[in-house]
Amino acid sequence: MAKAVIAIAGSSGLIGSALTAALRAADHTVKHIVRRTPTNSEELHWNPESGELDPDALTDLDAVVNLCGVNIGRRRWSGAFKQSLRDSRITPTEVLSAAVVDAGVATLVNASAVGYYGNTKDRVVDENDPAGAGFLAQLCVDWEAATLPAQYGGTRVVLARTGLVLAPAGGALRRMRPLFSLGLGARLGSGRQYMSWISLEDEVRALLFAISNPELSGPVNMTGPAPVTNAEFTSAFGRAVNRPTPLALPGFAVRAGLGEFADEGLLIGQRAIPSVLEKAGFQFRHNTIGEALGYVTTRPDHY
Repeated sequence: MAKAVIAIAGSSGLIGSALTAALRAADHTVKHIVRRTPTNSEELHWNPESGELDPDALTDLDAVVNLCGVNIGRRRWSGAFKQSLRDSRITPTEVLSAAVVDAGVATLVNASAVGYYGNTKDRVVDENDPAGAGFLAQLCVDWEAATLPAQYGGTRVVLARTGLVLAPAGGALRRMRPLFSLGLGARLGSGRQYMSWISLEDEVRALLFAISNPELSGPVNMTGPAPVTNAEFTSAFGRAVNRPTPLALPGFAVRAGLGEFADEGLLIGQRAIPSVLEKAGFQFRHNTIGEALGYVTTRPDHY
């Protein structure tokens, strides 16, 4: 990809930080879209709640990447927290979508999630499949719909439907690894629910691929090519840290501890495959769950 100027909203998170590092390593210029007062020329101010974002600040950009969104597993779901999940995604996307059109930015890569597909059980789904049912599926539908002003305005929009991101440090595995290292890793419920995963390294590489590939637009599953069941994931993680995983946590116990999030995010799943990426020629570094968990448990963070 030719040297580019790219702005990132949500650049302080797990994926945003890694993407920033990868872009800078490739000698691209990165701008951070921040809510606080900018402290240097690499920061652009916005207030998505009030719709404040000066399109003139975006005029020299080649692409905008929007990774905003409160973590769905941050706390037990309440009505207020579910509303914050929506507000932290949909409102910033609406503001950015309008701004990129006004500024003439060619590309918007906007985060989404494989939760779009709902509970697929054993059924394999790709980008051509319709949305499923449930809170998270509807959240993803509305989140993606917030990019319509950009799509209608002629911006190339990529909807990055990301699965569970496996990272050497941070993310979901930060909470899981201590338990697995103590031999307390457990299958959740039946263990038959599918998990669509991707290594952080491949997530960043796929985002770079989407930014630089002008033929990509619309939904793109950011998932590894071989989703696994929760039971398979549990066994593979145990092998990666050299610990047995004989335990199972019954569904009722997961629900008692985590409430609605258990039924929406842990006891159901998506068997989503990255058809668009593969057809476009993207090559994964980590094709199997064993390769990905080996990467996160034995290698330093690198891209």
